Amino acid sequence: MTLYRVTAFGFFLALMAAASLNYIPGITDEDGVVFGVFALDIFDDALHLASALWALAAALTSARASRLFLLIFGALYLADGLMGLAVGSGYLDFGIFNNGVLDLPFGFKIMANLPHIGLGGIALLVGLMKARD
Repeated sequence: MTLYRVTAFGFFLALMAAASLNYIPGITDEDGVVFGVFALDIFDDALHLASALWALAAALTSARASRLFLLIFGALYLADGLMGLAVGSGYLDFGIFNNGVLDLPFGFKIMANLPHIGLGGIALLVGLMKARD
């Protein structure tokens, strides 16, 4: 398997873990906040599940499909995280439409958006790497 396919499969596992956070007892507090930082709603769960299935389909299909997944997913998630960092809401989970611009502490915005910035950045970086023959 190529680096692209292995990475896409790793993203499948990571995104399935993210999609399951609301359903594992003890992960969320009494207010539904995960790790004391962010609340995941049905839009987040659907986004993570759809992204996970896309990653799995790409990993099982080909290196080319996996690279395309990494590039598109990476760009979308990185931009979403950076938008959340700037205005407090992202677009992928419709947060900017549902909540608008939020005046949140910068440290909170970093913690809440770091997963999308990190995952998006890693995916984009791997997708931009030249494949070995």
